[in-house]
Amino acid sequence: MHTLKDVMSRNVQVISPDATMKEAAKQMRDGDFGMMPVGENDRMIGAISDRDIAIRAIADGKDTNTKVRDIMSEGIVWAYENDSVEDAARIMSDHQIRRLPIVNADKRLVGIVALGDFAVESADIRPAGEALSEISKPA
Repeated sequence: MHTLKDVMSRNVQVISPDATMKEAAKQMRDGDFGMMPVGENDRMIGAISDRDIAIRAIADGKDTNTKVRDIMSEGIVWAYENDSVEDAARIMSDHQIRRLPIVNADKRLVGIVALGDFAVESADIRPAGEALSEISKPA
């Protein structure tokens, strides 16, 4: 059975709550991802997504210098690095998210998994992939 440690990317970028919306958008564009954990004092305090920027900021006419803390989603969904791929797929499906931060036993951020990371050739991943395909379907 695959654990998240086997499939996660260790190259996870965290953004400060004091960064601007423009900085967040630039990092997402350059990294080609739609969500970043927000970290303060070595802890995840929330997440910011391209959707947060569009819905909570641009739609409300906020300026590009708006702080991440003012538009981020508070609280963050995560999984442990030793959890199974199926557990992560279930969490992602339940919360309708495409990227899931991964923490170690000390709850320190050690990686991130994206939907694409589950596209590994393995029979035990097939049910997870089927569950996740629901996320990509329009409501």
